[in-house]
Amino acid sequence: MNAQPGRGRRIALFVLAAAYALAGVAHLTRPSGFVAITPGWVPAPSVVVALSGVAELAGAAGLLIRPLRRAAAIGLALYALCVSPANFNHALNDIPLGGTHLSWWYHGPRLALQPLLIWWPLWASGVIDWPWRKDRV
Repeated sequence: MNAQPGRGRRIALFVLAAAYALAGVAHLTRPSGFVAITPGWVPAPSVVVALSGVAELAGAAGLLIRPLRRAAAIGLALYALCVSPANFNHALNDIPLGGTHLSWWYHGPRLALQPLLIWWPLWASGVIDWPWRKDRV
C-alpha cells in the first residue's frame, strides 16, 4: 500500500468520505426509509439503522485519517456487503419509500453497483490496486 495516494485515489477518497458522511447523517436524521427496507430477520431494525449511520460516519472520518484509512476502508467494504440484503429486500419486495414505489430503473443499477461500493474504498485507500496493478509481470 502506498503511503501517499495518487491524485485519482485522493479524489475517490474525498468523494467516498463525503458520500458516506451524507448517508450517515441521513440514517440518523431520517431513519424511516432505511427501517422500512430492513429485512424482517434483522433484530431491532431502528437500532441497526442508527448503528449503521454511526458506522458510516466513522468510516467516512477514518478514510480521511491516514493511520485509520486501511481499517476504515475494509470496514466500509464489509459494511457495503452487509447492507446488501436491505437493498435486495427493497427491490424484490417493492417496498415504497414515502409512498413512492421505485421501478427497476432505480433498483437495477443500485444492485448492479453494490460490488463497486465494496471495491471503491479498498482501491481508494490503497488496500488493493486491482485492476491497475503496478507490479505486472
